[in-house]
Amino acid sequence: MTDIAPLIKRSLVDQALEQLRLRIAQGVWAVGERLPTEPELCAELGISRNTVREAMRVLAFSGLIEIRQGDGSYLRSMTDPLGTMRALSHCTLGQAQETRQILEVEAIGLAAQRRTASDLRALRTALDASAALYQGDLEAYISADLAFHQRLVDAAHNPALSELYQYFSAIVGAQLRQTLNLSPRRQAVFDLHIALLDAVEQQDPERAKSLCRQLINEP
Repeated sequence: MTDIAPLIKRSLVDQALEQLRLRIAQGVWAVGERLPTEPELCAELGISRNTVREAMRVLAFSGLIEIRQGDGSYLRSMTDPLGTMRALSHCTLGQAQETRQILEVEAIGLAAQRRTASDLRALRTALDASAALYQGDLEAYISADLAFHQRLVDAAHNPALSELYQYFSAIVGAQLRQTLNLSPRRQAVFDLHIALLDAVEQQDPERAKSLCRQLINEP
């Protein structure tokens, strides 16, 4: 019996998720709207409170809803980011580069116009961390480099761009891993990062975008 119970529970949660996702896709709730309470969803779906709670946790993890302690659950998005990640995971290296050209280059152009003193401090800290790891462990360097690029995109002060890049960064990491496993890390490439930060600091969007394109196209 102990082997069967978890399977039954997962099946009920899956059914609850299917129903909740269907309601979200159909526009039953607007983005930002407070969802029905757990007892209300239990009555509507005909399932237990524990099952509803587990399904809501999954939706929160995937970014569809936000659970506010003591206040309730609110619809955050009508699009499941996990579906987006599944699509991104199947893109080719060339497609990843094209997407970076569209997303990252334009975001960094905006960052050069909108960056604040606080952004610059965070960017310098992130670049210093990346520099310390440049010739070290590959995975540690990739994590540091992704953090620097995320900070650059965040400096555009557009939450939608930041969120998109956060999901896309896993593909950027895979691209870096593939490239750096085949060719050694070169100082000239890291110097482009330094120049890129300088362009952002000097609020020169065209130069920042040009340097970002060079980074993306580096073999």
